[in-house]
Amino acid sequence: MTARAPARATRIRIREIATPDDTRLRDAYRLLRTTFARHERVLLSEWRATLQERARNVWTDYAWHLFIAERGSRVVGLATGTYLGNVNVGVIGYLAIDTTVRATGLGTRLRVRLREAFRRDARHLIGRDLDAVVGEVSADNPWLASLARRPAVLVLDMPYFQPRLYPGDKASPFVLYYEAIRRPKRWLAVSSLKKILYAIWRRAYRISRPLERPAFRLMLKSLDGRRRIGPHPSFQRSAP
Repeated sequence: MTARAPARATRIRIREIATPDDTRLRDAYRLLRTTFARHERVLLSEWRATLQERARNVWTDYAWHLFIAERGSRVVGLATGTYLGNVNVGVIGYLAIDTTVRATGLGTRLRVRLREAFRRDARHLIGRDLDAVVGEVSADNPWLASLARRPAVLVLDMPYFQPRLYPGDKASPFVLYYEAIRRPKRWLAVSSLKKILYAIWRRAYRISRPLERPAFRLMLKSLDGRRRIGPHPSFQRSAP
């Protein structure tokens, strides 16, 4: 008897959710819930509201993306991100990978799709290439050390906080990185960084008055008297 060949693994397909009535939206949020703590994740209603804005075509120099990875009928990965045209950066929001497909390169594939979307946004909305991708990562995330070794990545030497998302919670401490698209940067001007911080809180997180939040004021205070911000001492690359 001839042995039966093993079944081929179902192919993973990556696509973007563009409408609030997409049947996979709730499945994607379910994966988010299993990956991120409550105080780190926005409500599903926020995703729906943002997709409704997209469907109504009311955005100007702003764009939000939700990419999902599907294996058969399951959502096994997702990545969200916001393009902010006023500072010409793309902000990585959430990246979640199901435990069954981790260490397969899916996270990298999703980040690449987001980066491509941000670059299209920049060319379409402001007529030039994207300056950078920025993201917030837990300081103890093992991936951060690998990320920091990339020549284009500058892990910023400052305290950074994700804003409080629910009443009674506190802002969450993270590390902020800046990944240049063209020429790597050794430092960022404080004047530019302040605008990026404000744009992230005000436009990506939709905090109506960031300056009234203690955590935002703490970030700004850490920049007082500094003209530029270099690499975080815990994530400096060794000289060649």
